[in-house]
Amino acid sequence: MSTITTEDGTEIYYKDWGEGPVVTFSHGWPLNADAWDGQLLFFAQQGFRVVAHDRRGHGRSSQPSSGNDMDSYADDLAAVINALDLRDVTLVGHSTGGGEVTRYIARHGSERVAKAVLIAAVPPIMIKTSANPEGLPREVFDDLRSQLVKDRSQFYRDLAIQFYGANRSGSEVSQGTLDQFWLWGMQVGLKNAYECIEAFSETDFTEDLKKIDVPTLLLHGEDDQIVPIDDSSRKTARLVKDVKEIYYPGAPHGLANALQDQVNDDLLAFFRG
Repeated sequence: MSTITTEDGTEIYYKDWGEGPVVTFSHGWPLNADAWDGQLLFFAQQGFRVVAHDRRGHGRSSQPSSGNDMDSYADDLAAVINALDLRDVTLVGHSTGGGEVTRYIARHGSERVAKAVLIAAVPPIMIKTSANPEGLPREVFDDLRSQLVKDRSQFYRDLAIQFYGANRSGSEVSQGTLDQFWLWGMQVGLKNAYECIEAFSETDFTEDLKKIDVPTLLLHGEDDQIVPIDDSSRKTARLVKDVKEIYYPGAPHGLANALQDQVNDDLLAFFRG
């Protein structure tokens, strides 16, 4: 397998396809790089070099006991970018991966970055606080942790339905797509999955977003049941200097799969613009 080893000894698996301008893809929780295959193949065929890694604890990367936090995720992305000596990169992040991309720029700067894309991303902050009264109550995330520990297999099957909006009238999501989500979830270490919930829900990216100094595209489904649009992308748009927004009416959280062709076209226009 293609892997790099981080400073703390964690092995990070990655895919590296194609030649041309570089695009990296950071996946959501509890997925892995395979969640981007519909984008990776398309953009490799369009003349791009595409790189996607499995977050620590997820997929084919190792499952360390420590480092299941947003700083470490951002540093792991940096380790991949540095090891492959990637430059003028467009960073794409979905959900938790959007937080990873945001924290990467805040921690490591934009010297190697040309553009950024946040898709249904968790910034600025998901949890309800005094500074974020519109956020989701802590009980929502405590319930996620409880269900995960009690029966993670059934939990991932249930979560897939909301993730892709299969509980909405007129949904055309296939059983195969739902099964695929379950398979990806079952590859995550339980400790890693458990601790990642705190990372994606409680990390405050408000100041990080203000540090993004490259053109940025926001994509979000208006019927996102996982990361509600009004408390995420719509707020992010007010904090990023150079931003473009594309919102999809009635669309779910799992945009890269559910609206694959449309998302690919919108990304291509941004990459080439």
